[in-house]
Amino acid sequence: MKHFADVARVPGDPILGLLDAYRADPNPAKLDLGVGVYKDALGLTPIPKAVKLAEQRLIDSEQTKSYIGGHGDPLFGEQLLQLVLGEGSPALVEHRAGCTQTPGGTGALRLVGEFIAKCLPGRSLWLSDPTWPIHETLFAAARLKVEHYPYVDAQNRLDVPGMLAALEQIPSGDVVLLHACCHNPTGYDLSQSDWRQVLEIVHQRELLPLFDFAYQGFGDGLDEDAWAVRLFVEALPEVLITSSCSKNFGLYRERTGALIAVAANGESLIDVRSQFASVARNLWSTPPSHGAAVVATILVNPELRQLWQQEVAAKRERIAGLRQGLVEALAPHGLAERFAHIAQQRGMFSYTGLTADQVLRLRRDDSVYLVESGRANIAGLDAARLDQLAAAIARVTA
Repeated sequence: MKHFADVARVPGDPILGLLDAYRADPNPAKLDLGVGVYKDALGLTPIPKAVKLAEQRLIDSEQTKSYIGGHGDPLFGEQLLQLVLGEGSPALVEHRAGCTQTPGGTGALRLVGEFIAKCLPGRSLWLSDPTWPIHETLFAAARLKVEHYPYVDAQNRLDVPGMLAALEQIPSGDVVLLHACCHNPTGYDLSQSDWRQVLEIVHQRELLPLFDFAYQGFGDGLDEDAWAVRLFVEALPEVLITSSCSKNFGLYRERTGALIAVAANGESLIDVRSQFASVARNLWSTPPSHGAAVVATILVNPELRQLWQQEVAAKRERIAGLRQGLVEALAPHGLAERFAHIAQQRGMFSYTGLTADQVLRLRRDDSVYLVESGRANIAGLDAARLDQLAAAIARVTA
């Protein structure tokens, strides 16, 4: 008997498949704007200096490779809570916020999906349209009913009125996923005024907000990017937050993230976290140690923390410069106004407004690799090649 004879083949991940095509392309002038990793001017994804120094300290001081427990490294959890919520957060003072370490932000999303399915049965989960494609598959795997609210309209503009109108129709008790900053895939972020309106609706409709916070520090600053999260945490008794250290600490392959719960009181928090640990036990048992230890080492050491903050700021400023530089490079082609939104967006990604056909032509004729939705990883650009990219865009949009 061939046990695997009826096992069907599924298509690979489209973004990772794009990376394979890029690597196989012999064109020396090729550009990879698909995979969501930060790259420096040399096209490398560097290890931050603060991380290298922290790792050296760990090599010299680490005494064991034993398990770190279901909720992960306690010091990591303590420090990440302060980074996300702010050191003076009332939720921390009142001991009603807790952190459960996960294998990356993706692990946190899967964990919260399983928690919702198990402990909040019948609730639908609402995602922005568009959203990170993995949101769809992760929550489907957790057997959740997924719905959508508008976010970007057909003209590639942020649709705040459409979003608010849709939120007002969501059934009471449902869960709404919100991108804290640097919206993936569009790069469009809500203003503080927009966020206040969203909070009012969430409060009135008694919705449960779930923040996906994967890019802290890549938008306007570490504290600035946490503004909406902190606003909701101070105003509402219950909030869920998934946090990732992949981008801001450069720990992509170390899979370092967390699921943060804010509950109405300390007793409720214990109940919720007990469910997190129970679900995680059947997913990955205990999370990996190294990345969390690196983050904790950096955040508790003033010198390493200052160095890390400087490195995050440098990445953020470089991305902002690339955005502005691309718009300026498009100006001689008469396209600066058409693509002005690229400079206004935040974070690594941009919904460029290019069509699927134009994206395919860029790939075929100029070896420029973007996701077919038109999403470009601006952090994958090289300032010296902005004119090259602008000329290619001009050709496909002529």
